[in-house]
Amino acid sequence: MSMNPENLAKQVEKTVKNPGPPPLDQWHPELSGDMDLRISRDGHWIFKGDPLAREAIVRLFSTILRREEDGEYYLLTPVEKWRIQVEDAPLLAHSLRVTGEGDRQVVSVTTNVGESLEIGQDHPLEVGTYPGSDEPRPIVKVRHGVEARLVTAAYYDLAEHVVERNQGGHPVLGVFSHGIFYKIGRSG
Repeated sequence: MSMNPENLAKQVEKTVKNPGPPPLDQWHPELSGDMDLRISRDGHWIFKGDPLAREAIVRLFSTILRREEDGEYYLLTPVEKWRIQVEDAPLLAHSLRVTGEGDRQVVSVTTNVGESLEIGQDHPLEVGTYPGSDEPRPIVKVRHGVEARLVTAAYYDLAEHVVERNQGGHPVLGVFSHGIFYKIGRSG
């Protein structure tokens, strides 16, 4: 097969007939090689130096992307596995919405590939920092090791819903979604 994005997309479209995400947990092909595909920090998918022109391919590729235990990202089909480069998180989360109130509120975001995610048990929120920096790195787990990083505007929107809670005798800042408290930082 070829590592051309168009050919890979056609192969996936022929293979996956059911609606919803492809069954990546059932696909375990040998490594086909490295594809000259890079996802930039700002969410652009770059193939051989040029942005992928078709948004439909980016959306499709986001459903066949898996991060494995080695920390590397791979595009998968039942018979092919291509390693790609990701500068930060492969997806971006924006358009933060909050419904409900208090510990029963639900926080949701939309990714740059149009997927809506509700922060909760299936899509937990983690706020870490970039190495060697205090710059926050807020991410939502999507699936198969793939993360969506909250863009700055979504992170500021999230900050409007931060509450303080006492954990282990220390004040902690965080947000609730689906009854789960997600720690964002320490108070004070």
